[in-house]
Amino acid sequence: MNDQAPLDLGPQTKIVADLVAGVGDDRLTGPTPCPRYAVRNLLGHLAGLAVAFRDAGRKDFGPTTDTSPDSAVPDIGPGWREELPRVLAELAEAWRDPAALTGETRAGGVTLPAPVALAVAADELVIHGWDLARATGQSYAPDPAALESAHAFVLATAAEPEPVPGLFGPPVDVPSDAPLLDRVVGLSGRDPGWRP
Repeated sequence: MNDQAPLDLGPQTKIVADLVAGVGDDRLTGPTPCPRYAVRNLLGHLAGLAVAFRDAGRKDFGPTTDTSPDSAVPDIGPGWREELPRVLAELAEAWRDPAALTGETRAGGVTLPAPVALAVAADELVIHGWDLARATGQSYAPDPAALESAHAFVLATAAEPEPVPGLFGPPVDVPSDAPLLDRVVGLSGRDPGWRP
């Protein structure tokens, strides 16, 4: 860790929560940039990752931190409009505790250094925020600090000799002078021009 203040996920979780509020019921079965997921499944994935990374920040280990996100196609429950913004806020709050950034933690069944888990959470929120905005026709401008963190994470991941199974698809070529969000989206295996 450097002397820089740790990333606050709050601005990005608020942006994602605002996108969630803009999802009409008529959009729930629509496609997303995630081939296996309709919008309702993407929302379910967001809820699951928010809980998993909240508990990873709290170091409250159990089924929420030990289950692979690929174990089942996620879905939303009846109270998703209230639950999802709540767990997103709890996620941000958990990582504001300095103890969250110490030692190791677990998420998705993987043990990793706590600062790396924070970077993964930021990346998930940035990328899936883009997924949700694109799938539901909403405008999207991620939190700049979260976007920078996601960029550093996807660059480091892309440089690994062996890809992390299930983490990203093959990178999509994006011009080097494209906006940073487009480059991050491309590195994550998505086409920045995707539309439903």
